[in-house]
Amino acid sequence: MSSMSAFPTRHHHPAVHIRSVLGRRSALPHFVRKSARGTHIGMVAIVMVAVSVQPAAAQQTISDVLSFLVTNRSVPTDDFVRDEQAAAATRDAISGFLLAELATLPISASAGGFTYRLNPALGTMMRSSDSFGPFFTERPLTVGAGRSSFGVSYQASVFDSADGRDLRNGTLVSTASTLRGESKPFDVETVSLNIRTDTIMVSGSVGVVDRLDISAAIPLVRLTLSGQRVDTYRGQEFIQATGAATASGIGDAAIRAKYNLWRQGGSGLAAGVESRLPTGNEEDLLGAGKLTIKPRLITSFETARISVNGDIGYVFGGVSNELAYNGALTVTAVPRLTVIAEILGRRLDSFGRLIDTTERHPRLAGVDTIRLTAVQAATQRIMAVVGFKWNVSGTWLVAASVLRPVTSAGLNAPWVPTVSFDYSFGG
Repeated sequence: MSSMSAFPTRHHHPAVHIRSVLGRRSALPHFVRKSARGTHIGMVAIVMVAVSVQPAAAQQTISDVLSFLVTNRSVPTDDFVRDEQAAAATRDAISGFLLAELATLPISASAGGFTYRLNPALGTMMRSSDSFGPFFTERPLTVGAGRSSFGVSYQASVFDSADGRDLRNGTLVSTASTLRGESKPFDVETVSLNIRTDTIMVSGSVGVVDRLDISAAIPLVRLTLSGQRVDTYRGQEFIQATGAATASGIGDAAIRAKYNLWRQGGSGLAAGVESRLPTGNEEDLLGAGKLTIKPRLITSFETARISVNGDIGYVFGGVSNELAYNGALTVTAVPRLTVIAEILGRRLDSFGRLIDTTERHPRLAGVDTIRLTAVQAATQRIMAVVGFKWNVSGTWLVAASVLRPVTSAGLNAPWVPTVSFDYSFGG
């Protein structure tokens, strides 16, 4: 579902606009020109609406609505090419932010609940750890030969910033004109975006042999996006366009394998590999549209009640090649309760970063044009996680956690709550 509407670019008095801002010749987009005799602003508005309004039926995807809101800029700059390039870069960066979040959603650890190992002396399976393990950081322990686990989690994200810039309060400057030497622009266009994702993650693990398990996870995602573009000319606000869209479907599914190389009690070392499959709709920003491969090394050190876990891997493909590293501290508070704190880190080799550029107006003396655009750069993203896992009864686990971004790069929600239910069986 999507809806969009565009409005006339301005309704303020034409004399003020042309004399004070544009000078002797109009700097409106190339398809509107001021005749030698002068043109009424009402006629200009009619032409602008006729040209700029796009039928909602032709704009069906999240990408289309985002592009509509970000790229249709109206502040007169007399440099259409540069406007178009900056707007496209901004759109692509925000799309990349969303893809980076949805295509690489953190997945619960494959052995995140009950873990077992074969006791050679008794010939039976026994618990290999009293801890229920971290949320997203892998640990070397496996679910155990012939055993399986199944989990369902729900996560909600309401994004409020992109690269540290507020998305929701109407202060994200798209384009602006300012008199040189003045701190505030006299003509500024801003964009506000409301972006929310609701994700249900279905996952499962199977112990192939005592030291090897495989797992898979399928995210079911609902993405909603709405926003508006507003032009403020000398303190007066005029809505330029509004748009909204919703998309639902399968995100990028994941398959994983892990082999325990060495173990001593709950401590150990393992090697693993994870692949994200391009199962999500790329046009609706539900998936990256590319296969990724992530080999990883996993280790942990565990005492009677405390364990320290870590994994490191490198992602090839997807939105960007990246170094992924996680660390977790778990405390077995009581036999049925594990308290967890984690750090999830990513260093992306090439990722969009929003920047402002300032250029001299090509024809108006003393006027500068400010544009929001983006560049590609290496980016560090870190999130902190706290929560608990509670053994309700039998092999049923209920887990609750909250994620919070530590860095400002990319798309961020202030708090991301997650609730999950896991069940272990077999053996």
